[in-house]
Amino acid sequence: MTTRPAWREPMVWLAAGLPAASVVAGVMLLVTAVRAGGADEVDAVVQRHAQAQVAELGPDEAARRLQLSALVRVHDGMVEALPVSGPLPRQHRLVLVLDHPTDASQDRRLVLEPAANGWIARASLPTGHDWLLRLAPEDGHWRVVGRMVREGATRLGPALPD
Repeated sequence: MTTRPAWREPMVWLAAGLPAASVVAGVMLLVTAVRAGGADEVDAVVQRHAQAQVAELGPDEAARRLQLSALVRVHDGMVEALPVSGPLPRQHRLVLVLDHPTDASQDRRLVLEPAANGWIARASLPTGHDWLLRLAPEDGHWRVVGRMVREGATRLGPALPD
């Protein structure tokens, strides 16, 4: 019977390799979590009551009641909002908040000025990723929301269903 050195036995590598691989994977996961910058904050008014968090849904309810909707389009260095339904205030400025889905440092806030067909602002936005959109008047009385999926245009509507 010939004996092999321990380092040539597969079971030794299995017994030492699995714990070592899990330690390396854990360290890599920790480094990735630290470099990600923590949890992105949600830009919403939230009240905390004991263990529950309650968000302010008044603007969403107002948009549902008024049946508001709009189309937001990004093209040629312009961001344009067009009214689709409901009594959108054509003479007032609107605020468009564009949230990056994973990186809060790329979030944008644009003030759209009234134009012939709706509202418009000069801004160059990358369309290589999705955007979470919120359109509201400056006083925040109502808001419509949507998600632009890389195509450069999307429909915004109330966050609350009928």
